[in-house]
Amino acid sequence: MKHLITLTMLFMLAVTSIQAQKFKGLDKSPLDMIEYPGDRGKAQLARILYSRPQLKGREIESLVPDGKIWRMGANESTELTLYAPMKVGGTSLDAGSYTMYAIPSEGEITVIVNKATHVWGAYSYSKDLDVARVTAPLMEGEDSLEAFSMIFEEGEDGAMDLHFGWGYYRAKLSFTK
Repeated sequence: MKHLITLTMLFMLAVTSIQAQKFKGLDKSPLDMIEYPGDRGKAQLARILYSRPQLKGREIESLVPDGKIWRMGANESTELTLYAPMKVGGTSLDAGSYTMYAIPSEGEITVIVNKATHVWGAYSYSKDLDVARVTAPLMEGEDSLEAFSMIFEEGEDGAMDLHFGWGYYRAKLSFTK
């Protein structure tokens, strides 16, 4: 009888645990990761974790207003990890993790590399923690990108180019060793 009661209790506990699981639905702005080089088996120089907001019929200017700090994605701020010391815009960066922000303005975008990590949005952004600011021209692409997108490509003279775009906007940031 003791065994029957014990088995019944274990069964009820198992059924309750299974039914209690509530899995979260898909994120509206899915998390993505890019690495350089992207080839598996090669030593990585950099990685970026970012969320990919979607336009969904909205204008970029309403989502990323000119002159306002932007987290370069959605949800958590975009995280840059360098596995080797690099230079961006003439500023030397140590290997380590950083947060990336941007400030768009007419025809250009200022990309900010900041020492803060593990922050949500740009709400706690502090200019005092900036380690680099680089201004890049905004170009117009042929096709509209529904989701904010980033990709690393090999640049000239061993540079690592970060291309990013959303809608018809495109920009490039170069990193060198």
